[in-house]
Amino acid sequence: MWDASKCDLCGECLVRCPYVEYDKEKAAANIQALMDEKDAEILHRCVTCCACREYCPTGADPFDLILRAMEEKKTFPVPPDMAKIFDLAATVPASVSIGDSDKPALSLCIMEGNLPPGAVDGEMFKGMTIVKGGDYFCYVGYVHLGQESPVEKHARQFIDNLAGLGKDIVFLHDDCYAMVDAKIKDYGITAPFRYMHLYEYMRNYLRDHQSRITPLGKKVAYQRPCASRYTPAKDAFLDEIFQLIGVERVNRRYDRGEALCCTGAFIRVYPDLAREIQAKNIDDAVASGADALVTLCPMCDRVLRKPAAAKGLTKIYVTDLCRMALGELP
Repeated sequence: MWDASKCDLCGECLVRCPYVEYDKEKAAANIQALMDEKDAEILHRCVTCCACREYCPTGADPFDLILRAMEEKKTFPVPPDMAKIFDLAATVPASVSIGDSDKPALSLCIMEGNLPPGAVDGEMFKGMTIVKGGDYFCYVGYVHLGQESPVEKHARQFIDNLAGLGKDIVFLHDDCYAMVDAKIKDYGITAPFRYMHLYEYMRNYLRDHQSRITPLGKKVAYQRPCASRYTPAKDAFLDEIFQLIGVERVNRRYDRGEALCCTGAFIRVYPDLAREIQAKNIDDAVASGADALVTLCPMCDRVLRKPAAAKGLTKIYVTDLCRMALGELP
């Protein structure tokens, strides 16, 4: 949540933004205007990637400041059909497939339809309780409509619904993990259950089954989700996963803190910019010598399939990559 007392107007948040070209003076002027509750150019150029939150060296959370001002002033030109999709998400019928009593629940939010076929098959997920549907929709995707209030409004019910399962929760969707590990703290809510990100769960499983792993000996480029800006520390789990399965995460320009959005958040709003960013991202992955582009976010996976294929770059979902190393997939 925005904390003006931590902001020293250094401008770092917007100087590093990959979608605008601001110097320190212009960046600081934009933030100052927002602090004074005035309009600012960034409200009309923000693509809602959340990066400025991670770039802020003092933890002031400028993305929250920008997002709330965008919603108030309605500066993000959301297509009506795009907004309708988000509104319908909460109405998706909820489903709970009960698994083994000693295993955690795997939360899919509403993303199952965007996952590659078989993404949560295999021994790694066998016996887990699977929960999905509108009751377990985290609402964090609304930030990509330039809106914060729906996230805050529904946070308590989201947590209560998960708590009602009486299970430890593993989050596949990065947005859901961001909600529980970061955003609810802004709203004064605590999670009354144990939880972990998919990467921590997979890391633990691979550690416990190292004898089954055949190192893949491949190089991959990773597509880091925008929601990872809320929880960057979990990158360490992914690095260990890659080490365990014998995969090198190539050192490329657009990764980790400098990652680019898949553009799913703004491809309908700023199509020309989206095409430019997609090209930069895929070309960077190819130039780095990667054998494949690995995705976690179901939206990133869907949006980047065709652009990656067009450049001859194999697109692999992260769970499939691990199942290859475990001998479950070719």
